[in-house]
Amino acid sequence: MSVDNLKGALPEYAKDVKLNLGSLVTTSSLGEQQLWGTLLACAAATRSQRVIAEIAAEAADVLSAEAFRAAKGAAAIMAMNNVYYRSMHLIGDETYATMPAKLRMTIIGNPGVDKVDFELWSLAVSAIGGCGRCLESHEQVLRQAGMPREQIQEAIRIAAVVNAVAAVLESEAALAAV
Repeated sequence: MSVDNLKGALPEYAKDVKLNLGSLVTTSSLGEQQLWGTLLACAAATRSQRVIAEIAAEAADVLSAEAFRAAKGAAAIMAMNNVYYRSMHLIGDETYATMPAKLRMTIIGNPGVDKVDFELWSLAVSAIGGCGRCLESHEQVLRQAGMPREQIQEAIRIAAVVNAVAAVLESEAALAAV
């Protein structure tokens, strides 16, 4: 199981997605833990069983057990936070922004890996989740920690490509079942 398997499964019409996936993995400016944690967190965010299995198998060879758990934790906490904070924003009443969320989020304070890596993974998952408030918040923390915009953009590209891979493969699976 691997990224190569995902690339091989993509149909001809998704050639751009295939090439982008290959290029992200081979030319990344992110550190290995940042790259594979981002890939794993984004795979989990897509909810695609195949994408999760393929990326997780390869990520397990690269990430420590703590980093593997933290990447899954970023996907889990952002699945909750992206819905909550996006909804509070979309309601349009700023009073909600002053109200306590009353949601446990302890993993953000103690993720078990470098906080910058966890923030990067949370940002990428938030791109898939479509939460502008979460994107702004995580981008600010990353910039304050000195991460260059190019690496932040790269994490968002990873999110976009992994999401596209999942969309294509899930669509093809559904069409094959018809």
